[in-house]
Amino acid sequence: MKKQRVIVSVINDLNTDQRVHKICTFIENQGYEVFLIGRVLKSSQKMEARSYRTKRFRMFFEKGPLFYAWFNFRLFWFLLFRRADILVSNDLDTLLPNYLVSRIRRRKLIYDSHEYFTEVPELISRPKVKAVWERIERFVFPKLQFVSTVNDSIAQKYFEKYGITLKVIRNVSPLWKPSTVKSKAELGIPEGKHILIMQGAGLNVDRGVEEAIRMMPHLQNCALIIVGDGDIIPDMKTLVSTEKWDDRVFFYGKRPYQELLQFTQQADLGLSFDQPTNPNYLFSLPNKVFDYIHTSTPILCSNVVEVSKLVRKYRIGEVITDFDPLALAKQVQQVLENPALIAEWKANCTLAAEKENWEAEVGQLASFYPKVHE
Repeated sequence: MKKQRVIVSVINDLNTDQRVHKICTFIENQGYEVFLIGRVLKSSQKMEARSYRTKRFRMFFEKGPLFYAWFNFRLFWFLLFRRADILVSNDLDTLLPNYLVSRIRRRKLIYDSHEYFTEVPELISRPKVKAVWERIERFVFPKLQFVSTVNDSIAQKYFEKYGITLKVIRNVSPLWKPSTVKSKAELGIPEGKHILIMQGAGLNVDRGVEEAIRMMPHLQNCALIIVGDGDIIPDMKTLVSTEKWDDRVFFYGKRPYQELLQFTQQADLGLSFDQPTNPNYLFSLPNKVFDYIHTSTPILCSNVVEVSKLVRKYRIGEVITDFDPLALAKQVQQVLENPALIAEWKANCTLAAEKENWEAEVGQLASFYPKVHE
């Protein structure tokens, strides 16, 4: 007898989406056959090996409305003619084809909202485009039965909007138990300096990258390492080169997840400077925060709801409110000059990791994907 198949779709190149990978692994461990669908661009790296099947659509268009329309068109026809017992849509930009196929073929549909999609800055500044996505969401969302999201704040917003209770499954990191820990020299990180890290797959506008870079000339014996990518990174590389800050700011690009954590554990402080310029960022809880916790890297964060709540709860860092370059540097310098405080925060990170881990969080998924009995 063939296993029940779950087709999971997301509109990225799969390699850097740890939430989707963790959920796919869980589903597979429940006894299902998993097939993950994404897309590949010219800039995409080679697909990492996975224990489940993957497919990435090649795209005629790489951005803009035609990109989304082409992906959704291909996804609809792909899902329509593939065997599937359950369809899983990740974020609003894959929801419509999944919903239509689930109705046509009478299949169970699960929707996982990674963010407060219609309030992302890319849509707030483009009201006509936002209206299209709002219309899709209003058409489909009230009809959904199985919906999850990444934190309590976003779940509450959707409840207020549609009266639907969402299951909260946070994007918590798995327990980190590396067989070896690489040195700064092996990773190419400057030695003999305090290290700050900002990481992530979505280092975009208002994520605090520019604020972190502009404080660096005011810090003593300190280097900022940026591991990841996003739409603001090309401009930031130009800024660093123009201002001749190359000895203070270092870009390492996208890295495989386990390698990323090697960089993270070498940092003295982890930065999460999302600016509350839109509801999506105000209520965000980025995965990097949990990566910092699991590598015992204390956190300096902006005063966004979910992150600041976590930092204060476990006393694992400090909440920053003034992002003027000089004022920000002064706050960071004071922390770096207090090794006892950093040591206390590191110890608290270790304790927090024992509670805030994927191995504990994953139990929330059991109601969506019950174990397949042989």
